[in-house]
Amino acid sequence: MRALSFGAVAEAYERFRPGYSDEVVEAVLGYAGRPVRTALEIGAGTGKATRVFAAHGIAVTATDPDPDMLAELQKHVPSTVRPRRAAFEDLPTDERHDLVYAAAAMHWTTPEGRWERVAALLEPGGVFASFGGPVQPADPEVERAVSEARAPFLDTDGFPSPDGTPPEREMQWPGTELEASALFTDVRQILVPRRFTLTADDFVGHLSTISAYLQLPPADRAQAFEAIAGVLPEHVEINGDVILHLARRT
Repeated sequence: MRALSFGAVAEAYERFRPGYSDEVVEAVLGYAGRPVRTALEIGAGTGKATRVFAAHGIAVTATDPDPDMLAELQKHVPSTVRPRRAAFEDLPTDERHDLVYAAAAMHWTTPEGRWERVAALLEPGGVFASFGGPVQPADPEVERAVSEARAPFLDTDGFPSPDGTPPEREMQWPGTELEASALFTDVRQILVPRRFTLTADDFVGHLSTISAYLQLPPADRAQAFEAIAGVLPEHVEINGDVILHLARRT
């Protein structure tokens, strides 16, 4: 199962996955328009998003089904964070929060009953936030070379839209489903720019944490990384813009 493939590379995930800026948190808090004291995080991983929300004084309950990811998370987050090993579908709904959020994790959840469960975890008027985005070479020539090197092993290393929304549509998933749900209102989509530079080795390191590669047989995975490394410049300029979706529980 792709959603549970990350624990084996938890340390690499922490090292190579980019973090999130205060701008993301500030956008969420500004949208909330009222104090956000408690938050539930879905699929916290190694705590890339956990730490920036906790730094704003929010009491975060960080959930993840993978014990190795949570063990790595606990090395990097403050003691105020409450880790909980649980899949989203198994979370009890006896606690409600001001905020429920997911960082590059919501697409792993089961579609059936997804938004009913999110709503049940939120206080009335509480906020749901989902954010993330692909990490890609900013130079189209480098991106094309990587795609060609990857082609014998993978058609794509991305994750298709869970509801089939085409990439050219202005509103992307999960905003599309949130707009269609009577449980939420005031749905917004915000782009938060994120640009940085990676060495070629670190870019391949990032790829080593992507589920599409983790599903390959080890020999094929090694050959794919070798082929990609062979077409990379010494430093890779990255477009890692974050797409943030916000909605309010009715």
